[in-house]
Amino acid sequence: MATVEAALAFVQTSSTPKLTVSFDGKVVGNGEHIPKAETHVAPTVSLTSPGSDTYLALCVDLDAPFISFPFLSPILHWLQPGLRAGATSSSESGATELTASDTPYVFDYRGAGPPPGAAPHRYVFLLYRQPEGFEGKVFGQPDEGQKVGLMKRVRYDFGGLVARAGLGEPVAGSWVVSN
Repeated sequence: MATVEAALAFVQTSSTPKLTVSFDGKVVGNGEHIPKAETHVAPTVSLTSPGSDTYLALCVDLDAPFISFPFLSPILHWLQPGLRAGATSSSESGATELTASDTPYVFDYRGAGPPPGAAPHRYVFLLYRQPEGFEGKVFGQPDEGQKVGLMKRVRYDFGGLVARAGLGEPVAGSWVVSN
């Protein structure tokens, strides 16, 4: 899927496996609203039947700065490789939490940030099987501990990332709205 819009269509029509996104323990389902103040800590992602694969998660905002004028979109809010099934599972969702353990992010997580008065933005979370030999440095990974600035996130080349990294089709996804 070369575009975020195609990936969102996948998320909206896909049934399994299911990606669960939760902020501070609060599960947010597809299309549900979450206040931006509740999104400033990186979410926990869980997957039904993750197996032993390694995954890469990303989050993009499709509507920046305004839904009617999204000339800054997509904005990359998160790119985290090295996610694997952890020991925590939710009996409620039947999903297993994915954790990165010691794998550094490529783009650190940034919470929702629509400008004041903006309609809710769509934030799409996608999960891919991580290709063998994936190197975060190739895709903009900062030096250890450094945060990635806004300019590297704006109008992010989603299709380029998918193609250059050899990501293929998403395994699962979810989307929320926030303002």
